[in-house]
Amino acid sequence: MRRRAVSWAGRLVVVGLGVVMVGCQMGSGSGSGSATGSGAAGECGAVDVFVSGEGGYDTFRIPAMVAVKEPGSGRDVLVAFAEGRRLGKADHGDVDVVRRLSYDGGCTWSESRPVADSGQDTLGNPAPVAVGDGGRLVLLTTRNGGDATESAIMTGQVSPEDGRRVFVQSSADAGATWSAPREITEQVKRPDWRWYATGPGHGVELTAGPGAGRLVVGANHSVAPADGSTDTGAEPRHYAGHSLLSDDGGETWRIGYVDPAGDGTHHVNETAVAQLPDGTVYFNARDQKGSAPGNRVHAWSRDGGATLAAPFEAATGITAPAVQGSLLQAGGQVPDAPLLMAAPADPRDRAWMTVRASLDGGATWSTGHRLSDAKAAYSDLVQLDDEHVGILYETGTTTAYETIRFAPLPVASLVT
Repeated sequence: MRRRAVSWAGRLVVVGLGVVMVGCQMGSGSGSGSATGSGAAGECGAVDVFVSGEGGYDTFRIPAMVAVKEPGSGRDVLVAFAEGRRLGKADHGDVDVVRRLSYDGGCTWSESRPVADSGQDTLGNPAPVAVGDGGRLVLLTTRNGGDATESAIMTGQVSPEDGRRVFVQSSADAGATWSAPREITEQVKRPDWRWYATGPGHGVELTAGPGAGRLVVGANHSVAPADGSTDTGAEPRHYAGHSLLSDDGGETWRIGYVDPAGDGTHHVNETAVAQLPDGTVYFNARDQKGSAPGNRVHAWSRDGGATLAAPFEAATGITAPAVQGSLLQAGGQVPDAPLLMAAPADPRDRAWMTVRASLDGGATWSTGHRLSDAKAAYSDLVQLDDEHVGILYETGTTTAYETIRFAPLPVASLVT
């Protein structure tokens, strides 16, 4: 593999170039396929894409996925991202963002390659967006010093240089090669924000309604306590959500809506985004130790993610532990197509990965289709064809972090 070194805030960043297709380890019920074939969606079953302990990484976490068209050939490409955690399961430490590609509907996958590597620091929270139909991708990530924990950042014990900083990079060839990361922290992070996270999970390019053509990514942050407060800043009420917007294809970014922190009701964290067929932008987020009975909150935007029509409220009918969830508007802008949401459904544990459907734009949700009773945590959803979607999710037998698995699902099975 050819590699090139680039400078990133004084650190060495290595970006992998080239694609080598290899066989992959399969989960139970998985099939096989050609590395360069055009496997039909669903024909191969479940496939383990990132297996913890392989490739020099102790653990793989935080999946994200998009589908794009390869320039020139026009064939479909699935691009799967994850955090490669070299030394352990912790959220901090030596963490890289890696990717694998599939050209046959998820049956086989390319060798894992780094998208960017910040040395021994933490680089994570991949939030990819597919732009147009020519194979272009934009990727937002967040970085901090390898020794900086989330708690230390939230309590103001970390210097700005080693705190959470935001970067963007792009690919013009369906994820095969990537530009060097470019910092956009000053565009998207306010001075009093401490913790910060892009996504995780894919963002969207709006195709209808106000802001058509705009890129929208969900994000979250924490705020410093008010002057005179006895809070440390690590209390869950200091979490809040916001959106990131780009009206020039990812070149520049700005903050859209900002959910207020400190109200003691909902603590918005890890926000997913989808566009409904009527152009409305829907956000569904983790409620971190807030008052939502199922640990999920949601909100709608009528102006392309710039503001919320009303504050986040409890997403009734969804039961989940405190965990990230993913969204997909199946069928794109097809009227009456279901909105899908994936998250574990066991309220006591990260287990029972379940895909729920809404036929009214997120107002109400089905009980869902449970993939298994196994441990499960973070996920992302992707459209495969008119009749199938795919889910990329963390799962395992003893813990939820043993593998990141891809599974195709018939849309019809999710709405019954």
